[in-house]
Amino acid sequence: MVDVTDHELVPEHELIEEEVLEGVLEEYDIDRTDLPKIKRRDPATPDGAQPGDVVKVTRDSRTTDQAIVYRLVVE
Repeated sequence: MVDVTDHELVPEHELIEEEVLEGVLEEYDIDRTDLPKIKRRDPATPDGAQPGDVVKVTRDSRTTDQAIVYRLVVE
């Protein structure tokens, strides 16, 4: 079976710590549930991710070098 996370077109996905998440939510003045969602079974979701966790997705961007987005893991 192919590991999609090794593919060059799949951006880096990593679980973030609660302390980091609190800072992000405060900076944007949002709640965890306001974040876009990603399914727990999505092949790019990091191993061990559980519903309620937040994943940081870092992708290359032509305008800003790197674009960072956050996704809430859902069932």
